[in-house]
Amino acid sequence: MALRKMLGSVDYPEILRLMRLIGTQSSQPLAAFAADYAAAHYLPIAGKDARLVAALEAVRSHLHDETSIKAVKPLLKDARTAAQEETEPVRQAAKRAIATAAAVITTPTNALGFTFYGAAAYAYHTAGVKAPAQTHDELASQELTHIRTALEDAAIPDESDPVSVQRNC
Repeated sequence: MALRKMLGSVDYPEILRLMRLIGTQSSQPLAAFAADYAAAHYLPIAGKDARLVAALEAVRSHLHDETSIKAVKPLLKDARTAAQEETEPVRQAAKRAIATAAAVITTPTNALGFTFYGAAAYAYHTAGVKAPAQTHDELASQELTHIRTALEDAAIPDESDPVSVQRNC
């Protein structure tokens, strides 16, 4: 059986909770959360690819008004390339999660997208790629809960300009 690139579905209860929570936040705190979570949880799995590190650092720099978004965009492209070039499934899922999380700065709906790749990275890393699909799905669900809990902790109450996350994203 081939591994799936992403784990989770928009029908998962945890994804629905995440979508509601993401919909309460503006793009800046979502970008900060995604970059921080991906750096802490997926960078150790992906390995220290300089392109991924540079993209995450550029996002943080932009959020602190130290770097223009124009300067960040080529680094986001490099991070996507790093993920596309990876062939080892565990690292590939982690690199996709990181590249997608970094891109939240330009595409806020990626705040949901990175979670699917992150769930795969966590499940494949934890159980191994040869584990049954049911094991991967259970671990993915656990990771989605971890992500939601972390976002709840980072969420800013009463955001004035929340993003819109549609069910068909």
